Amino acid sequence: MPELLIELFSEEIPARMQVRAAADLERSVNKALIDAGFMPEAVKGFATPRRLTLAATGIPARQPDRREEKKGPRVGAPEKAIEGFLKSAGLTSVDQCEKREDKKGEFYVAVIDQKGRDTSELIASFMPEIVRGFSWPKSMRWGASSSDDASLKWVRPLHRILCVFNAEVVPFEIDSIKSGDTTEGHRFMAPGEIQTRGFEDYAVKLRSAKVVLDTQERKEIIAGDAKTLCEAQGLELVDDAGLLNEVAGLAEWPVAMMGSFDEKFLTLPDEVLTASMRGHQKYFSVRDPKSRRLANRFICVANIEAPDGGKAMRKGYERVLEARLSDGWFLYNQDLKTPLADRIAELDKVTFFEGLGSVGDKAKRVAALAKEIAPIVGADPETAEQAATLAKADLVSGMVNEFPELQGVMGRYYHIQQAYNSIDALGSVLQNATPVEGVPFSAADEKAVSLSIVDAIRDHYKPAGQDDEVPTAPVSVAVALADKIDTLTAFWAIDKKPTGSSDPFALRRAALGVISLVTANRVRFHLEEICYRALQIKGSIGMKLPSIDGGAEIKITQDKSEVDLSDLLAFFHDRLKVYLRDKGHRHDAIDAVRLDVDGNPQDDLVLIVAKLKALEAFLKTDDGVNLATGFKRAVNILKAEEKKGALPEGLSVNASLLKEPQEKSFFAALSDAEAKVEKAVAAEDFEAAMSALAALRAPVDHFFDKVTVNASDKALRANRLSLLTRFRAATANVADFSKLEG
Repeated sequence: MPELLIELFSEEIPARMQVRAAADLERSVNKALIDAGFMPEAVKGFATPRRLTLAATGIPARQPDRREEKKGPRVGAPEKAIEGFLKSAGLTSVDQCEKREDKKGEFYVAVIDQKGRDTSELIASFMPEIVRGFSWPKSMRWGASSSDDASLKWVRPLHRILCVFNAEVVPFEIDSIKSGDTTEGHRFMAPGEIQTRGFEDYAVKLRSAKVVLDTQERKEIIAGDAKTLCEAQGLELVDDAGLLNEVAGLAEWPVAMMGSFDEKFLTLPDEVLTASMRGHQKYFSVRDPKSRRLANRFICVANIEAPDGGKAMRKGYERVLEARLSDGWFLYNQDLKTPLADRIAELDKVTFFEGLGSVGDKAKRVAALAKEIAPIVGADPETAEQAATLAKADLVSGMVNEFPELQGVMGRYYHIQQAYNSIDALGSVLQNATPVEGVPFSAADEKAVSLSIVDAIRDHYKPAGQDDEVPTAPVSVAVALADKIDTLTAFWAIDKKPTGSSDPFALRRAALGVISLVTANRVRFHLEEICYRALQIKGSIGMKLPSIDGGAEIKITQDKSEVDLSDLLAFFHDRLKVYLRDKGHRHDAIDAVRLDVDGNPQDDLVLIVAKLKALEAFLKTDDGVNLATGFKRAVNILKAEEKKGALPEGLSVNASLLKEPQEKSFFAALSDAEAKVEKAVAAEDFEAAMSALAALRAPVDHFFDKVTVNASDKALRANRLSLLTRFRAATANVADFSKLEG
């Protein structure tokens, strides 16, 4: 069966855009083919630095004939409605329509027979639309018509369009670029034209012209060659999936090489070396497996096979890196001259956000809140306060100004190094360790400073993402929670909440960070209380919170009833649902445990997770499934009765009115289960609570099988409805079974 081959050849496409662009091209062409009535066997997109390619197989040479029926307005409808329908259907008169009838009356139907077109003709019609409507994160106009709004926008200047179907060129033109059957090979090693009319021939000729088409194959080449080079030196490559993805998008013919740098730079922290190599030069770091520290080697990836084996290029790579590392060396040693504590005052000169004071103000708020959270997480309050006070100080250092991604990391190194230089009789403390200026500390050296403080300085930004490490050290947890809760309450106070997909201040990420810290470390506190306390702290340090309408400042009082944090708590619950779903939990089970007995959102996140795990385990048993079914049956009866009139007030059941053996046994089992559930819930033993509810399975089944709830006797009916109401209330102490699906 014929195949389709498309290539859009341009100047270099930014590496970060290539994978998405290939997927977008694949999706757009596949949709156009399906809309035309085709069902292609396979549609696959590819990307290299200079081309987007698509190959599709299993496409007939001609579109099938199609009949489309379009329902129109009622017979006798206003003329304008009929005219609009005829125009949309491509008809000129209602005489061309059929009349059909349904329950509501007679209506018009347009029956449109469409003869199939040549596939090549269809492709020529939709490809210009796909190219012109292609979505790039950033694009540009160029050429003679660059000022015309209708001109072509592309990520970089588009030079060629290759489009062939069934071994024939599909002719069309976009901004003077005519489609054809030619492409180009590697820019330097094989710059000539290549003619091709089929994907297999295309891929073979590209490889001969030093172009590896598949991104995954380029990644495997880079990773494999880099590993081989490292192993030959007794070293190991530092894994970096993000950098590998980026570098694979920079070279059509990747060639890995190993370079080196002066050993003196190994006295810099590993993170500085990696930031210099990765951020500026796109080099991979290399580690010594014995010391577990970086070696004075790096892996770089060229886009050419040099005649001299890369000797000249390697010198160039080393020379550029040497300059970068020299800058790092200078910044690091300059920063060390100023004690970290002395930088705190400089934070007052840096604005955090308009209306929220300076970074110095934020540091004070975080320190005060961390001190209050510390006892809850098992940390020393004074230590937590000291760590939080120092945590932001490295933001005004030269190194963090150059490498923002090292915030927190550099503060840890500076505090260790400066404390190290200030300790007397260091030799005995460090077991005769020999100090070297600028050298990061070993585990033995860390005895000289408070490990909990320096780790909290480094870790208080964590977790920064879903896959990031979650701190577990008590002081780190206290400071990290304080930092994120302060950010959330601060932006909430000035009404800068996320809207739709917009979240410029990363508040969703901050909320997920709080949830991760709380659940991973089983931190037991009431979230609403802590958030309110964060607002109180803002007021206590003299921070003005402008009102939403720009009037008088918000007054934070000692009476928390004057502050409504329900919106923020709801925001946490939305993020909690996302977090738990990503962990594999059922969305309906999550909803069943989020609220308390009165229907209010619970703010003890650890309690919610404990209930959720117990509920999901219970629902995997036959007892759980059957009890949930019985519960729904009871609720449906109660809902139906509520529509007729008010249900009996209270949960009182008159034992003397229990006539049938099944309702008597149900009442006895329910009374026993209620006592056990109450005791288990009080002890937060939700597995035991579920087990107690499981004992109701058989009595509930027998009750519904043998007992008529809507008895003719009003007193009997009211008593049985009270029994079901009490059953519903008993389960609500554990979970809201009405939220469960299925």
